[in-house]
Amino acid sequence: FLQFREEPEPGDLIEILHIGSSHWALYVGYGYVIHLDLPGKEVESIREKSEAGSPTGLGEVKRQLLVEVVGNCFYKVNNHLDHLYKPRPIEEMVRSGKEMLGKEMEYSDLSRNCEHFVTDLRYGKAHDRQVRSSGGG
Repeated sequence: FLQFREEPEPGDLIEILHIGSSHWALYVGYGYVIHLDLPGKEVESIREKSEAGSPTGLGEVKRQLLVEVVGNCFYKVNNHLDHLYKPRPIEEMVRSGKEMLGKEMEYSDLSRNCEHFVTDLRYGKAHDRQVRSSGGG
């Protein structure tokens, strides 16, 4: 079904690979992730949104099963900033994420996207490498 899988550990950043962009989530254990869902539609619509232009508006912080968020896409564990920043304690990451659940947050591909959200949870620093590399979010 999905070949590109790893078993994540709590606190891992999950990069969900879509054509032309990625969606990011924080694994919190027991099969669940916390992520900033895109404005308007569900995560599956990322491809259409990225082709139509940069989505902006309000995104919602959600806790969902990883398999629901991934759908038919591939994902990988990608703690890509561990060499730059020390990850916060897992309990802090998860607590911060849970405190945000249900909140609507400003969403912008360039300044506040799903990758910014999860890197802020993991490292205490919002960071996005996609803006420089692929322009996605």
